[in-house]
Amino acid sequence: MPRNQQIHLDNRPVGEAVASNFKLVVADTPPLQDGQVLVRHHFLSLDPYMRGRMNDAKSYAQPQALGQTMGGGTVGEIAESRNPKFAVGDKVVGMGGWQEFSVVDANQPGALRKVDTTHVPLSAYLGAVGMPGVTAWYGLVKICQPNQSRTELKVSPASSQTGETMVVSAATGAVGSAFAALSKARGCRTVGIAGGPDKCKYAVEELGFDACIDYKLHDNAASLSKAIAEACPNGIDGYFENVGGMVLDAVLPRMNAFGRIAVCGMIAGYNGAPLPLSYPALILTQRLTVRGFIVSEHMEIWPEALTELGTLVATGKLKARESIAQGVAAAPEAFLGLLKGKNFGKQLVKLV
Repeated sequence: MPRNQQIHLDNRPVGEAVASNFKLVVADTPPLQDGQVLVRHHFLSLDPYMRGRMNDAKSYAQPQALGQTMGGGTVGEIAESRNPKFAVGDKVVGMGGWQEFSVVDANQPGALRKVDTTHVPLSAYLGAVGMPGVTAWYGLVKICQPNQSRTELKVSPASSQTGETMVVSAATGAVGSAFAALSKARGCRTVGIAGGPDKCKYAVEELGFDACIDYKLHDNAASLSKAIAEACPNGIDGYFENVGGMVLDAVLPRMNAFGRIAVCGMIAGYNGAPLPLSYPALILTQRLTVRGFIVSEHMEIWPEALTELGTLVATGKLKARESIAQGVAAAPEAFLGLLKGKNFGKQLVKLV
């Protein structure tokens, strides 16, 4: 069995996460038991939610255990099998963590899923056709609910029944990229918020956003909110929140009555800083629906979402960009860069 490089969580962050919180470990891969398979990981996924799991605090998921391999999504191939359902060479997606190999009980429901790479690249199953894509789908379709009937949603007169305005922060990331394709497919005016001119240009020219606002040009919420108003002349009907802080303060005054906000992430506060809300009364006066969600709690929608996302990728309507670090040892620095917005698109680590 092969030697296996792993990244463990060595100690918990105090404030901002740093590289010394992690430790590179080399371990022997145990021999397979009946029902198990050995997966050789090709890519591992780095995602903002992992920062929260580094803390020993109550949350929707158990904290990452110290001295154990960092958890996370992986795609790869079966290198050895003692399970009749999986053959050597099968491409699979799972939660193998920050390591080169994983031994998986393939009889455990949901532990591994075979994927077809004929029309969809293997790495896309960690991004557009994986958890981030499904996250975008759920937030848009189930919470932001574009183009529902006026009677059902009591849509503001400022909005038309079709062509509502949808906005997403972290617009060029894995979730934002998928959100754009899904929103445009439903006929919505789709506006992104991202950091830097290159990301905003990419959002409009490659991802299909109608407009993208560079938050880095604004040093306060009032200035950013003015720019949002110019990009959203009919107000905002649905907002997908990945950031929080100043961005949320800037968006709230632009929400139409009966608008919907899907809260997926608050990356501005992941290092423990408080995120006060300047105008919470707007939730009342605009009769807003604000709903947080964890996509792993809604597995019933995954097949429908993945079918649509896979079709968008296969037909070239969703061209999500990837930032790729090389080798498992590069995972900590790539992850810390992700938290600071240094990635451009989905952040992956290539292992093969």
